[in-house]
Amino acid sequence: MRSNREPDSRHRVVIVGGGMAGTRLAQQLAATAADGGVEVTVIGEEPHPAYNRVLLAEVLAGRYAPEVIALPAPAAARRLGGVRAVRIDRDPGEVVCDDGRRVPYDSLVLATGSNPVLPPLRGLFAPQGHELPDGVHAFRTMDDCLALAAAVRPGVRAVVIGGGLLGVSAARALAQRGAQVVLAHQGEHLMERQLDAGASEVLRRHVETLGVEVHTECRVRGLRTRTVDGHTADGGGRAVSAVELADGYALEADLVVLACGVRPRVGLARAAGLEVARGVVVDDELRTSDPRVFAIGDCAEHDGVLYGLAGPAQDQADVLARVLSPAPAPHLAVGNRSAEGAPPSGSWGRNGWAQPGHRAAHGDASGPRYTGSRTLTRLTLASAAAPLDLAAFGETTPAPGDDVVHLADATRNAYRKVVVRGDRLVGGILLGDLGSVGALARTWEGDEPLPSAPLLHLLTNDGGS
Repeated sequence: MRSNREPDSRHRVVIVGGGMAGTRLAQQLAATAADGGVEVTVIGEEPHPAYNRVLLAEVLAGRYAPEVIALPAPAAARRLGGVRAVRIDRDPGEVVCDDGRRVPYDSLVLATGSNPVLPPLRGLFAPQGHELPDGVHAFRTMDDCLALAAAVRPGVRAVVIGGGLLGVSAARALAQRGAQVVLAHQGEHLMERQLDAGASEVLRRHVETLGVEVHTECRVRGLRTRTVDGHTADGGGRAVSAVELADGYALEADLVVLACGVRPRVGLARAAGLEVARGVVVDDELRTSDPRVFAIGDCAEHDGVLYGLAGPAQDQADVLARVLSPAPAPHLAVGNRSAEGAPPSGSWGRNGWAQPGHRAAHGDASGPRYTGSRTLTRLTLASAAAPLDLAAFGETTPAPGDDVVHLADATRNAYRKVVVRGDRLVGGILLGDLGSVGALARTWEGDEPLPSAPLLHLLTNDGGS
Protein backbone atom coordinates (compact mmCIF):
# COMPACT_ATOMS: atom_id res chain seq x y z
CA MET A 1 0.00 0.00 0.00
CA ARG A 2 1.40 3.37 -1.03
CA SER A 3 1.83 5.87 1.80
CA ASN A 4 1.89 9.67 1.49
CA ARG A 5 3.06 10.19 5.07
CA GLU A 6 6.26 12.09 5.74
CA PRO A 7 8.90 10.34 7.87
CA ASP A 8 8.68 11.11 11.61
CA SER A 9 5.46 13.10 11.17
CA ARG A 10 2.65 13.03 13.69
CA HIS A 11 -0.08 10.43 13.45
CA ARG A 12 -2.82 12.00 11.33
CA VAL A 13 -6.34 11.35 12.57
CA VAL A 14 -9.14 12.59 10.31
CA ILE A 15 -12.66 12.68 11.76
CA VAL A 16 -15.52 12.87 9.26
CA GLY A 17 -18.36 14.46 11.19
CA GLY A 18 -18.34 17.51 13.43
CA GLY A 19 -21.24 16.61 15.71
CA MET A 20 -21.23 15.55 19.33
CA ALA A 21 -19.33 12.28 18.82
CA GLY A 22 -16.70 13.75 16.51
CA THR A 23 -16.19 16.79 18.72
CA ARG A 24 -15.87 14.68 21.86
CA LEU A 25 -13.19 12.56 20.21
CA ALA A 26 -11.36 15.61 18.84
CA GLN A 27 -11.33 17.23 22.29
CA GLN A 28 -9.58 14.26 23.80
CA LEU A 29 -7.17 13.61 20.94
CA ALA A 30 -6.28 17.28 20.48
CA ALA A 31 -5.19 17.45 24.10
CA THR A 32 -2.39 15.03 23.22
CA ALA A 33 -1.39 16.98 20.10
CA ALA A 34 0.65 19.40 22.19
CA ASP A 35 2.99 16.49 22.88
CA GLY A 36 3.51 16.09 19.15
CA GLY A 37 1.85 12.68 18.92
CA VAL A 38 -1.40 13.30 17.04
CA GLU A 39 -2.59 15.71 14.36
CA VAL A 40 -6.39 15.99 14.35
CA THR A 41 -8.56 17.23 11.48
CA VAL A 42 -12.36 17.41 11.73
CA ILE A 43 -14.40 17.59 8.52
CA GLY A 44 -17.83 18.98 9.39
CA GLU A 45 -20.61 19.33 6.85
CA GLU A 46 -22.53 21.89 8.92
CA PRO A 47 -21.14 25.45 8.83
CA HIS A 48 -22.04 26.08 12.47
CA PRO A 49 -19.67 25.43 15.35
CA ALA A 50 -20.32 22.08 17.04
CA TYR A 51 -23.38 22.10 19.29
CA ASN A 52 -25.34 19.87 21.64
CA ARG A 53 -28.01 18.38 19.40
CA VAL A 54 -29.96 17.16 22.44
CA LEU A 55 -30.85 20.77 23.28
CA LEU A 56 -32.12 21.92 19.87
CA ALA A 57 -35.69 21.89 21.17
CA GLU A 58 -34.68 24.44 23.80
CA VAL A 59 -33.40 26.73 21.05
CA LEU A 60 -36.64 26.27 19.13
CA ALA A 61 -38.63 27.07 22.27
CA GLY A 62 -36.65 30.30 22.68
CA ARG A 63 -35.20 29.18 25.99
CA TYR A 64 -31.59 29.23 24.76
CA ALA A 65 -29.79 31.14 22.05
CA PRO A 66 -27.86 28.93 19.60
CA GLU A 67 -24.50 29.93 21.09
CA VAL A 68 -25.57 28.68 24.52
CA ILE A 69 -25.61 25.06 23.32
CA ALA A 70 -22.26 25.34 21.52
CA LEU A 71 -19.65 22.75 22.52
CA PRO A 72 -16.10 23.74 23.47
CA ALA A 73 -13.93 23.78 20.36
CA PRO A 74 -10.86 21.50 20.45
CA ALA A 75 -8.11 24.12 20.48
CA ALA A 76 -5.42 22.05 18.78
CA ALA A 77 -7.61 20.44 16.12
CA ARG A 78 -8.04 21.73 12.58
CA ARG A 79 -11.71 22.09 11.65
CA LEU A 80 -13.00 22.22 8.09
CA GLY A 81 -16.50 23.63 8.51
CA GLY A 82 -19.14 23.59 5.79
CA VAL A 83 -17.18 20.90 3.93
CA ARG A 84 -18.67 17.56 2.90
CA ALA A 85 -16.64 14.37 2.49
CA VAL A 86 -17.68 12.73 -0.77
CA ARG A 87 -15.28 9.79 -1.08
CA ILE A 88 -12.76 7.73 0.84
CA ASP A 89 -9.70 6.58 -1.08
CA ARG A 90 -8.41 3.84 1.21
CA ASP A 91 -5.26 3.53 -0.90
CA PRO A 92 -3.40 5.88 -0.47
CA GLY A 93 -5.50 6.90 2.55
CA GLU A 94 -7.27 10.15 1.69
CA VAL A 95 -10.67 11.74 2.18
CA VAL A 96 -11.92 13.60 -0.89
CA CYS A 97 -14.08 16.64 -0.11
CA ASP A 98 -16.70 18.47 -2.14
CA ASP A 99 -14.45 21.52 -2.46
CA GLY A 100 -11.80 19.42 -4.22
CA ARG A 101 -9.29 19.13 -1.43
CA ARG A 102 -7.86 15.75 -0.45
CA VAL A 103 -7.18 15.20 3.24
CA PRO A 104 -4.64 12.44 3.99
CA TYR A 105 -5.00 10.23 7.04
CA ASP A 106 -3.22 7.54 9.00
CA SER A 107 -6.39 6.76 10.95
CA LEU A 108 -9.85 7.72 9.73
CA VAL A 109 -12.88 8.01 12.02
CA LEU A 110 -16.40 8.03 10.61
CA ALA A 111 -18.73 10.03 12.87
CA THR A 112 -21.22 10.76 10.12
CA GLY A 113 -24.28 10.50 12.35
CA SER A 114 -27.74 9.90 10.92
CA ASN A 115 -30.32 11.47 8.65
CA PRO A 116 -33.96 12.09 9.52
CA VAL A 117 -36.37 9.56 8.09
CA LEU A 118 -38.68 11.15 5.52
CA PRO A 119 -41.84 9.03 5.48
CA PRO A 120 -43.40 7.95 2.16
CA LEU A 121 -46.20 10.49 2.22
CA ARG A 122 -48.15 11.50 -0.84
CA GLY A 123 -47.32 15.06 -1.76
CA LEU A 124 -44.08 15.19 0.20
CA PHE A 125 -42.07 15.50 -3.00
CA ALA A 126 -43.20 16.82 -6.35
CA PRO A 127 -43.18 14.22 -9.17
CA GLN A 128 -39.95 15.59 -10.65
CA GLY A 129 -38.43 17.35 -7.69
CA HIS A 130 -36.61 16.61 -4.47
CA GLU A 131 -37.43 19.73 -2.46
CA LEU A 132 -39.80 19.64 0.49
CA PRO A 133 -42.77 21.99 0.19
CA ASP A 134 -42.49 25.32 1.97
CA GLY A 135 -43.49 24.89 5.60
CA VAL A 136 -42.35 21.26 5.85
CA HIS A 137 -39.27 20.69 8.01
CA ALA A 138 -37.23 17.88 9.44
CA PHE A 139 -35.90 18.55 12.93
CA ARG A 140 -32.36 17.25 13.12
CA THR A 141 -29.85 20.06 12.57
CA MET A 142 -29.28 23.61 13.70
CA ASP A 143 -30.39 24.82 10.26
CA ASP A 144 -33.66 22.88 10.68
CA CYS A 145 -34.12 24.48 14.08
CA LEU A 146 -33.40 28.02 12.88
CA ALA A 147 -35.72 27.62 9.89
CA LEU A 148 -38.55 26.48 12.15
CA ALA A 149 -37.87 29.27 14.64
CA ALA A 150 -38.07 31.82 11.81
CA ALA A 151 -41.37 30.40 10.56
CA VAL A 152 -43.25 29.95 13.84
CA ARG A 153 -45.32 32.76 15.29
CA PRO A 154 -48.38 32.96 17.53
CA GLY A 155 -51.40 31.36 15.92
CA VAL A 156 -49.52 29.37 13.27
CA ARG A 157 -51.09 25.96 12.70
CA ALA A 158 -48.40 23.31 13.16
CA VAL A 159 -48.62 19.54 12.82
CA VAL A 160 -45.85 17.36 14.25
CA ILE A 161 -45.74 13.89 12.72
CA GLY A 162 -44.24 11.39 15.17
CA GLY A 163 -44.70 11.09 18.92
CA GLY A 164 -41.31 9.84 20.01
CA LEU A 165 -38.84 11.79 22.11
CA LEU A 166 -38.04 14.22 19.29
CA GLY A 167 -41.67 14.77 18.28
CA VAL A 168 -42.82 15.44 21.85
CA SER A 169 -39.93 17.87 22.34
CA ALA A 170 -40.70 19.70 19.08
CA ALA A 171 -44.43 19.92 19.82
CA ARG A 172 -43.77 21.37 23.27
CA ALA A 173 -41.29 23.91 21.86
CA LEU A 174 -43.70 25.08 19.13
CA ALA A 175 -46.53 25.41 21.65
CA GLN A 176 -44.30 27.56 23.85
CA ARG A 177 -43.80 29.85 20.85
CA GLY A 178 -47.57 30.29 20.56
CA ALA A 179 -48.31 27.90 17.69
CA GLN A 180 -51.52 25.86 17.52
CA VAL A 181 -49.97 22.40 17.61
CA VAL A 182 -51.34 18.98 16.70
CA LEU A 183 -49.17 15.95 17.45
CA ALA A 184 -50.02 12.97 15.21
CA HIS A 185 -48.52 9.64 16.28
CA GLN A 186 -49.06 6.30 14.58
CA GLY A 187 -48.31 4.21 17.70
CA GLU A 188 -50.64 3.32 20.52
CA HIS A 189 -49.01 5.74 22.96
CA LEU A 190 -46.40 8.48 23.04
CA MET A 191 -42.72 7.57 23.36
CA GLU A 192 -43.45 3.85 23.26
CA ARG A 193 -39.73 3.04 23.00
CA GLN A 194 -39.15 4.46 26.49
CA LEU A 195 -42.52 4.47 28.29
CA ASP A 196 -45.25 2.00 29.14
CA ALA A 197 -48.91 2.85 28.64
CA GLY A 198 -49.40 4.24 32.16
CA ALA A 199 -46.43 6.59 31.97
CA SER A 200 -47.38 7.65 28.48
CA GLU A 201 -50.83 8.65 29.67
CA VAL A 202 -49.25 10.93 32.29
CA LEU A 203 -47.07 12.42 29.57
CA ARG A 204 -50.05 12.89 27.26
CA ARG A 205 -52.06 14.74 29.90
CA HIS A 206 -49.13 17.05 30.54
CA VAL A 207 -48.50 17.74 26.85
CA GLU A 208 -52.17 18.58 26.40
CA THR A 209 -51.98 21.09 29.26
CA LEU A 210 -49.32 22.87 27.20
CA GLY A 211 -51.88 23.39 24.44
CA VAL A 212 -50.88 20.48 22.19
CA GLU A 213 -53.69 18.43 20.65
CA VAL A 214 -52.55 14.79 20.71
CA HIS A 215 -53.75 12.02 18.38
CA THR A 216 -52.39 8.49 18.82
CA GLU A 217 -53.06 5.48 16.55
CA CYS A 218 -53.23 8.14 13.87
CA ARG A 219 -51.72 7.31 10.49
CA VAL A 220 -50.78 10.16 8.17
CA ARG A 221 -51.41 9.42 4.51
CA GLY A 222 -50.15 12.51 2.75
CA LEU A 223 -49.72 16.26 2.49
CA ARG A 224 -51.86 18.72 0.65
CA THR A 225 -50.04 21.62 -0.95
CA ARG A 226 -50.88 24.80 -2.76
CA THR A 227 -49.01 26.56 -5.52
CA VAL A 228 -47.29 29.79 -4.55
CA ASP A 229 -45.77 32.59 -6.61
CA GLY A 230 -47.46 31.32 -9.74
CA HIS A 231 -45.27 28.23 -10.01
CA THR A 232 -46.50 24.76 -10.84
CA ALA A 233 -45.71 21.67 -8.81
CA ASP A 234 -42.31 21.04 -10.45
CA GLY A 235 -40.33 20.62 -7.23
CA GLY A 236 -40.60 24.27 -6.23
CA GLY A 237 -43.27 26.85 -5.62
CA ARG A 238 -45.33 24.62 -3.31
CA ALA A 239 -46.42 25.30 0.24
CA VAL A 240 -48.10 22.87 2.63
CA SER A 241 -51.75 23.53 3.39
CA ALA A 242 -52.91 20.42 5.23
CA VAL A 243 -51.94 17.00 6.54
CA GLU A 244 -54.24 14.24 5.29
CA LEU A 245 -54.95 11.31 7.62
CA ALA A 246 -55.69 7.73 6.58
CA ASP A 247 -59.40 8.17 7.29
CA GLY A 248 -59.52 11.12 4.90
CA TYR A 249 -59.68 13.81 7.58
CA ALA A 250 -57.42 16.78 6.90
CA LEU A 251 -55.57 18.81 9.52
CA GLU A 252 -55.00 22.35 8.26
CA ALA A 253 -51.34 23.24 8.58
CA ASP A 254 -48.99 26.12 7.92
CA LEU A 255 -46.03 24.18 9.37
CA VAL A 256 -45.31 20.45 9.39
CA VAL A 257 -42.49 18.89 11.41
CA LEU A 258 -41.29 15.41 10.42
CA ALA A 259 -40.12 13.60 13.56
CA CYS A 260 -40.27 10.05 12.25
CA GLY A 261 -36.93 8.71 13.44
CA VAL A 262 -33.43 8.65 12.00
CA ARG A 263 -31.37 6.41 9.74
CA PRO A 264 -27.57 5.96 10.00
CA ARG A 265 -25.51 7.70 7.35
CA VAL A 266 -23.52 4.83 5.89
CA GLY A 267 -23.24 5.81 2.22
CA LEU A 268 -19.62 6.96 2.50
CA ALA A 269 -18.61 3.73 4.25
CA ARG A 270 -20.52 1.50 1.85
CA ALA A 271 -19.03 3.20 -1.21
CA ALA A 272 -15.57 2.65 0.27
CA GLY A 273 -16.20 -1.08 0.55
CA LEU A 274 -16.45 -1.23 4.34
CA GLU A 275 -18.69 -3.80 6.01
CA VAL A 276 -22.12 -2.30 6.57
CA ALA A 277 -25.19 -3.95 8.10
CA ARG A 278 -27.74 -1.49 9.46
CA GLY A 279 -24.78 0.67 10.47
CA VAL A 280 -21.03 0.58 9.91
CA VAL A 281 -19.93 -2.63 11.63
CA VAL A 282 -17.25 -2.11 14.32
CA ASP A 283 -15.45 -4.31 16.85
CA ASP A 284 -14.62 -3.63 20.50
CA GLU A 285 -11.94 -1.12 19.43
CA LEU A 286 -14.52 0.66 17.22
CA ARG A 287 -12.53 -0.57 14.21
CA THR A 288 -14.26 -1.30 10.91
CA SER A 289 -13.37 -4.00 8.38
CA ASP A 290 -10.45 -1.74 7.37
CA PRO A 291 -7.96 -1.64 10.28
CA ARG A 292 -7.19 2.04 9.61
CA VAL A 293 -10.84 3.13 9.65
CA PHE A 294 -13.03 3.47 12.76
CA ALA A 295 -16.64 4.50 13.35
CA ILE A 296 -18.48 6.00 16.33
CA GLY A 297 -21.87 7.48 17.09
CA ASP A 298 -25.14 7.08 15.25
CA CYS A 299 -23.52 5.51 12.19
CA ALA A 300 -21.71 2.74 14.13
CA GLU A 301 -23.15 -0.72 14.77
CA HIS A 302 -21.44 -2.56 17.64
CA ASP A 303 -22.30 -6.15 18.51
CA GLY A 304 -25.46 -5.86 16.43
CA VAL A 305 -26.67 -2.74 18.27
CA LEU A 306 -27.35 0.70 16.79
CA TYR A 307 -27.79 3.10 19.69
CA GLY A 308 -28.67 6.37 17.94
CA LEU A 309 -28.22 8.31 21.19
CA ALA A 310 -25.75 10.92 22.36
CA GLY A 311 -24.66 9.05 25.49
CA PRO A 312 -23.35 5.89 23.78
CA ALA A 313 -21.73 8.06 21.09
CA GLN A 314 -19.72 9.82 23.78
CA ASP A 315 -18.82 6.49 25.39
CA GLN A 316 -17.48 5.31 22.05
CA ALA A 317 -15.51 8.52 21.53
CA ASP A 318 -13.92 8.11 24.96
CA VAL A 319 -12.79 4.57 24.24
CA LEU A 320 -11.52 5.41 20.76
CA ALA A 321 -9.50 8.33 22.12
CA ARG A 322 -7.61 5.83 24.26
CA VAL A 323 -7.22 3.43 21.34
CA LEU A 324 -5.73 6.13 19.08
CA SER A 325 -3.70 8.09 21.62
CA PRO A 326 0.05 7.40 21.69
CA ALA A 327 -0.09 8.04 25.44
CA PRO A 328 -2.95 7.77 27.94
CA ALA A 329 -5.61 10.31 27.06
CA PRO A 330 -6.10 13.19 29.50
CA HIS A 331 -9.04 12.82 31.82
CA LEU A 332 -12.20 14.13 30.20
CA ALA A 333 -14.69 11.96 32.08
CA VAL A 334 -13.64 8.89 30.10
CA GLY A 335 -16.43 6.37 30.10
CA ASN A 336 -19.00 8.79 31.47
CA ARG A 337 -22.32 9.28 29.80
CA SER A 338 -24.84 12.06 29.57
CA ALA A 339 -28.55 11.67 29.86
CA GLU A 340 -30.49 12.13 26.64
CA GLY A 341 -32.36 15.39 26.96
CA ALA A 342 -30.38 16.54 29.98
CA PRO A 343 -30.41 20.25 30.84
CA PRO A 344 -27.20 22.20 30.14
CA SER A 345 -26.22 22.59 33.77
CA GLY A 346 -26.74 21.09 37.20
CA SER A 347 -26.19 17.57 38.43
CA TRP A 348 -26.69 16.10 34.96
CA GLY A 349 -23.73 17.97 33.47
CA ARG A 350 -23.21 20.89 31.14
CA ASN A 351 -23.93 20.70 27.41
CA GLY A 352 -24.83 17.04 27.51
CA TRP A 353 -21.56 15.59 28.84
CA ALA A 354 -21.29 14.00 32.30
CA GLN A 355 -23.22 11.45 34.24
CA PRO A 356 -20.66 10.12 36.73
CA GLY A 357 -20.30 6.45 37.41
CA HIS A 358 -20.90 4.95 33.96
CA ARG A 359 -19.04 1.71 33.23
CA ALA A 360 -19.29 1.23 29.49
CA ALA A 361 -15.58 1.41 28.72
CA HIS A 362 -13.13 -1.23 29.93
CA GLY A 363 -9.40 -1.60 29.53
CA ASP A 364 -7.05 -4.43 30.30
CA ALA A 365 -3.61 -5.60 29.28
CA SER A 366 -4.77 -5.79 25.67
CA GLY A 367 -5.91 -2.16 25.65
CA PRO A 368 -9.17 -0.22 25.95
CA ARG A 369 -12.37 -1.89 24.80
CA TYR A 370 -15.93 -0.73 24.21
CA THR A 371 -18.34 -3.26 25.67
CA GLY A 372 -21.65 -1.46 25.12
CA SER A 373 -23.59 1.32 26.84
CA ARG A 374 -26.48 1.56 29.21
CA THR A 375 -28.80 4.28 27.98
CA LEU A 376 -30.86 6.66 30.08
CA THR A 377 -33.40 9.03 28.54
CA ARG A 378 -33.99 12.25 30.45
CA LEU A 379 -36.40 14.99 29.37
CA THR A 380 -37.81 18.08 31.07
CA LEU A 381 -41.00 19.54 29.62
CA ALA A 382 -41.07 23.05 31.01
CA SER A 383 -44.33 24.94 31.43
CA ALA A 384 -45.57 28.05 33.20
CA ALA A 385 -47.63 25.95 35.60
CA ALA A 386 -45.56 22.91 36.56
CA PRO A 387 -42.74 21.27 34.59
CA LEU A 388 -42.74 17.53 34.02
CA ASP A 389 -39.48 15.61 34.41
CA LEU A 390 -39.12 12.26 32.71
CA ALA A 391 -36.46 9.57 33.03
CA ALA A 392 -36.42 6.05 31.58
CA PHE A 393 -33.61 3.51 31.68
CA GLY A 394 -32.84 -0.17 31.31
CA GLU A 395 -35.37 -3.00 31.03
CA THR A 396 -38.79 -1.57 31.84
CA THR A 397 -40.78 -4.69 30.92
CA PRO A 398 -40.44 -7.25 33.70
CA ALA A 399 -39.40 -10.84 33.02
CA PRO A 400 -40.93 -13.78 34.89
CA GLY A 401 -39.73 -13.70 38.50
CA ASP A 402 -38.89 -9.97 38.51
CA ASP A 403 -40.25 -7.68 41.20
CA VAL A 404 -41.97 -4.46 40.14
CA VAL A 405 -42.39 -1.44 42.39
CA HIS A 406 -45.03 0.91 41.03
CA LEU A 407 -46.42 4.19 42.37
CA ALA A 408 -48.87 6.44 40.51
CA ASP A 409 -50.49 9.66 41.71
CA ALA A 410 -52.75 11.32 39.17
CA THR A 411 -53.33 14.36 41.39
CA ARG A 412 -49.59 15.11 41.43
CA ASN A 413 -49.03 14.01 37.82
CA ALA A 414 -46.49 11.50 39.10
CA TYR A 415 -45.61 7.99 37.92
CA ARG A 416 -42.80 5.78 39.16
CA LYS A 417 -41.98 2.22 38.25
CA VAL A 418 -38.80 0.20 38.75
CA VAL A 419 -38.00 -3.39 37.84
CA VAL A 420 -35.86 -5.42 40.25
CA ARG A 421 -34.20 -8.76 39.45
CA GLY A 422 -32.76 -10.46 42.50
CA ASP A 423 -30.81 -7.76 44.30
CA ARG A 424 -30.27 -5.65 41.18
CA LEU A 425 -32.19 -2.74 39.69
CA VAL A 426 -32.62 -3.52 35.97
CA GLY A 427 -34.80 -0.65 34.76
CA GLY A 428 -37.19 2.13 35.57
CA ILE A 429 -39.64 4.76 34.34
CA LEU A 430 -40.00 7.95 36.38
CA LEU A 431 -42.24 10.96 35.71
CA GLY A 432 -42.98 13.94 37.91
CA ASP A 433 -40.77 15.11 40.77
CA LEU A 434 -37.54 13.24 40.11
CA GLY A 435 -35.51 13.96 43.20
CA SER A 436 -34.48 10.30 43.48
CA VAL A 437 -33.46 9.72 39.86
CA GLY A 438 -29.77 10.42 40.49
CA ALA A 439 -29.40 7.72 43.11
CA LEU A 440 -31.45 5.23 41.12
CA ALA A 441 -29.48 5.86 37.93
CA ARG A 442 -26.16 5.45 39.72
CA THR A 443 -27.32 2.17 41.27
CA TRP A 444 -28.47 0.88 37.89
CA GLU A 445 -25.43 2.06 35.93
CA GLY A 446 -23.02 0.61 38.45
CA ASP A 447 -24.97 -2.68 38.62
CA GLU A 448 -24.74 -2.34 42.40
CA PRO A 449 -26.65 -4.49 44.92
CA LEU A 450 -29.73 -2.78 46.26
CA PRO A 451 -29.90 -1.81 49.94
CA SER A 452 -31.69 -4.14 52.33
CA ALA A 453 -34.48 -1.62 52.91
CA PRO A 454 -37.95 -2.48 51.54
CA LEU A 455 -38.23 -2.07 47.77
CA LEU A 456 -40.82 0.68 48.17
CA HIS A 457 -38.02 2.78 49.68
CA LEU A 458 -36.54 3.06 46.17
CA LEU A 459 -39.42 5.29 45.09
CA THR A 460 -40.20 7.14 48.30
CA ASN A 461 -36.72 8.36 49.22
CA ASP A 462 -36.04 11.62 47.40
CA GLY A 463 -32.69 12.34 48.94
CA GLY A 464 -30.44 10.83 46.31
CA SER A 465 -30.46 13.41 43.57
